[in-house]
Amino acid sequence: MPAVVLLSGGLDSAVNLKLALDDTGVAVALTFDYGQRAAAREAAAAAFMCQQFGLPHRLISLPWLAEICGSALCSEDQPLPQLTPDELTSPRVTSGETARSVWVPNRNGVFVNIAAAYAESLQAAIIVAGFNAEEAATFPDNSPDYVLAANAALALSTQTGPTVKSYTQDLDKTQIVRLGRKIGAPLASAWSCYAGGREECWSCESCARLARALKEAGAWEWFHTHRWLP
Repeated sequence: MPAVVLLSGGLDSAVNLKLALDDTGVAVALTFDYGQRAAAREAAAAAFMCQQFGLPHRLISLPWLAEICGSALCSEDQPLPQLTPDELTSPRVTSGETARSVWVPNRNGVFVNIAAAYAESLQAAIIVAGFNAEEAATFPDNSPDYVLAANAALALSTQTGPTVKSYTQDLDKTQIVRLGRKIGAPLASAWSCYAGGREECWSCESCARLARALKEAGAWEWFHTHRWLP
């Protein structure tokens, strides 16, 4: 049965979208606007990806989540942490300090439960999320333990028991870039930046992770040559 895909429009979700499409098919892709700085960019990237593949896409607005967020990811009154790729192994990052500064209350929990309602309604067996091993170290809602816990809850909160799956759960960003290029995922149109400018800031943590991955995968020049922003 086709999957419900959580599609932020970033690197991880772009690769998972293509993997789900090739594996089971996609019933619908869901993108969320919760007041994040890059909401418009993310929505445009996600919509373009779905248009490329002829997939149904829904943009879901969560204004109440924006109201209670308060972190730098949603509030321009707070500065986004600035990082270079070399600083991703620094104590600021490994201690969880930078993750806390962009934390959104129960974000993935909210997204998964909304996706579960869609999955139950559409008889979709899986909910595909763009989790990865690299960020799971400081974002526990990316971790295998979270997936196990979510699936245990969904077995009780739905009649059909859809399960959360991430094809990239055990991969780091460099491996995800390599995999994405191999399978023809829409990497050149992905938006991973926390900011919402005309181009990536290349100084936030998400940009630092993408830059490191692209360079380590030998795809930095390819990315900039093929870059197309909707």
